[in-house]
Amino acid sequence: MLAADDPQTVITVHVTKQLNDKPLENAYVILDFLGDRQKLKFGKREKLHWEMRTNLEGIAHFPAIRRGKVRVQVIATDYQTFGQVLELDEPEKNIDVKLLPPQKQYSVHGDMVPGPAKPDAPKQDPPQQ
Repeated sequence: MLAADDPQTVITVHVTKQLNDKPLENAYVILDFLGDRQKLKFGKREKLHWEMRTNLEGIAHFPAIRRGKVRVQVIATDYQTFGQVLELDEPEKNIDVKLLPPQKQYSVHGDMVPGPAKPDAPKQDPPQQ
């Protein structure tokens, strides 16, 4: 549980498409608290983790959390995944994310041309009885 005197930050993530700056709805936004100010509970750090989706305006609002280090990840179909670690030290934090389309994948083998089809295995006649 948060103590009343712990400074807190309200986080808003705004996700847009890099190509046309339009909001990206239904993007998956993950927030993990990594900071040193986590309370110890039975000798273990309390895990603080949130998962949300962006609304029609491409915005995800998170509840107020303790100040410290957080990891933000944004995942959307047909876009590159975004990830960043931030230090929270102000009452409000607005995070603007511009998602890029996927890049072409490269291979160390270069452009490979498919080879000829393998011939079928020789057919065997069924055993005679």
